[in-house]
Amino acid sequence: MIDDSSYEARCAARARRALRAVRHFGDLPEEAQVAVASAAALRRYAPEQVIYLEGEPPEALYILESGWVKATRMSPEGREQAMLFLQPGEVFGDIAVFTDVPYPGTVVALEPVEAWAIPRLKALHLVETHPQLAMAVIRRLGERVLHYVELVEDLSLRNVEARLANTLLKHMQEVNGRLVVPRRSWTTFDEMAVRLGTVRDVLSRALHTLEEEGYLRVERQAILILDIEGLARRGNP
Repeated sequence: MIDDSSYEARCAARARRALRAVRHFGDLPEEAQVAVASAAALRRYAPEQVIYLEGEPPEALYILESGWVKATRMSPEGREQAMLFLQPGEVFGDIAVFTDVPYPGTVVALEPVEAWAIPRLKALHLVETHPQLAMAVIRRLGERVLHYVELVEDLSLRNVEARLANTLLKHMQEVNGRLVVPRRSWTTFDEMAVRLGTVRDVLSRALHTLEEEGYLRVERQAILILDIEGLARRGNP
């Protein structure tokens, strides 16, 4: 027989660990962390499963514990524009919840995803009763605004090669003494093109150009960065 109280305690502890992984939320007072964890419910999504659709009413905000998701908008012509690619430790759905507007984009799981959902009314009550949480939310929303400012700047002022260079520099990491941008199973040319606001053929040409100029080398499981300074110059023409 399952001990319900023990199960609930384990879930609450897990939700708190997920919360502490979120920037600005890890330093919340214990009382606020407990309150948020108690309001959250774990949800699981399969790869390519829609978590919510653009235009739907905001039922909940989500704390991403594992897996990656993408948030996109669709043009009337059917062209997809990426807004965000999110990894564990991120929050999504918060803008719609706290401004009481429909979800501004569609969010889809890119791989198996586990996320903690906090219903809208509970989220609103939490920020009303925990000022420190409200401040953490404000900081995160401010960072999201800055992200969109940078996105607009990228799409309007930089060409595809410059946007690609900046994206690679942002996501590179050192692995066995090499600077690489790892490619996850879902990181196809199509997904990369969506992220950069272009199409596959244009992205392929941009990668080929940067490779010919000696800034990088495309490998099967990663993109190897060969010239950081040169790539940075390419990203800011």
